[in-house]
Amino acid sequence: MILAHVMSALEEKMDVGVSGIEVDVLAEKIIRDHGCKPAFKGFDAGAGDPFPATVCFSLNEQIVHAIPSERKIADGDLVKIDIGLIHNGYYADMARTFCMGAVSKEAKHLTETTKKAFFKGLATIKDGSTLHDYAHAVQDYAESEGFHVVYDLVGHGVGKQLHEPPLIPNYVNDHVQNFSFCAGMTVALEPMINIGTAATTIADDGWTYVTGDGSLSAHWENTILVTKNGTEILTKI
Repeated sequence: MILAHVMSALEEKMDVGVSGIEVDVLAEKIIRDHGCKPAFKGFDAGAGDPFPATVCFSLNEQIVHAIPSERKIADGDLVKIDIGLIHNGYYADMARTFCMGAVSKEAKHLTETTKKAFFKGLATIKDGSTLHDYAHAVQDYAESEGFHVVYDLVGHGVGKQLHEPPLIPNYVNDHVQNFSFCAGMTVALEPMINIGTAATTIADDGWTYVTGDGSLSAHWENTILVTKNGTEILTKI
């Protein structure tokens, strides 16, 4: 998958002292060199100015949707890169959390837990499985490790649009229909997990979600295809 190759190249680029702008420029170049278009650049969520960058480049307490800037990665930062592209009219979406330099044990634990929570949830999905199967697996695992699933942000369907039905919360939510997955669905699963609280706030830029208490957050996302007996991760090399 092209998007996975892009993420791999960005991982190689990132280092202490590298800015979000540098990562963003590289991401757009690679995407366009593959004949694709950035999915996020110019995206209009209906709440203000369109998103101005190719990647979301979120640091530490920033959960997601942060705009890349000249701010440089510092030793000990958690960096979350969320990126999407359009290929032949179809969207793909993925995110990773990277530990830069000498991060704390708690930050490493959070990052590993978020990745494992994704796979705990993924393992429940097949034709006929339910949203609650997935949500229970992610939430139960995150909370068993002492962390908190973000409530205000969820996964989603993905295909000819970046965000399609259904909504896929990473926690059991009685206000969201407990649908059944079916073979052929493509969805973006994306646990976002915080150390201190599930609460979030939005920064002055109108895009960046941050933890309500300033604690660290991690994010892990893939676009997946639901199959008869399980799933296929579409955003992997």
